Amino acid sequence: MTSDLLAPRQAPPSRRLAGRGLVVGAVLAVALLVLRSVTAGWGPEALPDRLRDFVTLSTSVVIESLPFVFLGILISIVVRFWVPDRVMHRIMPRNPALRRVTISLLGVLLPVCECGNVPLARGFMMKGFSVPEAMTFLLAAPILNPVTIVTTYQAFGWDDGILLGRILGGFAIANLVGWLFSRHPQPELLLTPAFDAACRVADGHDHDHEATGRQRSRLRRGVVAFAEETSTMLPALIVGSAIAGAIQVGVSRDVLTVLGGNPIWSVLALMILAFVIAICSNVDAFFILAFGSTFLPGGIVAFLVFGAMVDVKMITLMRTTFTTAALVRLVAVVGLASLALGFGVNLLA
Repeated sequence: MTSDLLAPRQAPPSRRLAGRGLVVGAVLAVALLVLRSVTAGWGPEALPDRLRDFVTLSTSVVIESLPFVFLGILISIVVRFWVPDRVMHRIMPRNPALRRVTISLLGVLLPVCECGNVPLARGFMMKGFSVPEAMTFLLAAPILNPVTIVTTYQAFGWDDGILLGRILGGFAIANLVGWLFSRHPQPELLLTPAFDAACRVADGHDHDHEATGRQRSRLRRGVVAFAEETSTMLPALIVGSAIAGAIQVGVSRDVLTVLGGNPIWSVLALMILAFVIAICSNVDAFFILAFGSTFLPGGIVAFLVFGAMVDVKMITLMRTTFTTAALVRLVAVVGLASLALGFGVNLLA
């Protein structure tokens, strides 16, 4: 007993990991600043073209995604620590299907792209939402958020049903995935052991605090949670962005353009392009607008739906939460459904 009292107090493992993540992040940031200052005077011929393209493409994905990742983390912390459970339960219907429909529509209220929705979905699960409900939100919110809808309308208007195809198709596919995973006998097995343990710890802490009244300040707990989520998300984002940059350098877009006029290959080609370039759902409509005269409308819709749900960067981010087997099934269902959606739009257009 005495030795226990005299032993030095250690921080919880999660807090130590968060601290290490922040230190690594700070070191990387300083290294990038030093590298930038050293190479500032170098001419364009100093680096090979492919290496320069790889650095430019990878960095652009990180810069484009980073604000939304932080925004998603902040919103998830607000949901976890400042929104009472009774409010969430009062808003959400009891019927499972209606709950998934409702949570998929939450994207209308949250202007966060797919990167920011990963930490938000993690926050929902720590708050007690089921795995299929979190998956439904994760897939629907990037498409149903107001920024994505407005930019898609500005790019295409009502032409060829592209806007309606994206909204209705994204909503239907997200709820289809949620329903399929709700049939799993033990949905918690779809989570990585580390995140499943984190959910149990978060739930246990909440009950302990309610029972004993020894609740620490929400602000302090929120700061710790922000550090933990940041240290989890940033490495995955950087790795995913690097993979996306490497694939873009290695794959010729001319090949994709040649396939654009075929009703079937146009859909497949643009889905592959969406997976590779990993562009934010808030601005992807302006990117694909340049291909509008080359590809059929079904390919455009498949690009806008599939890319907002699944791409290289998202796979690495979602791997922090879901098992590999769960992600393989999720990507397969979303891919097949997006193919069917694209083929259907081409038939009707």
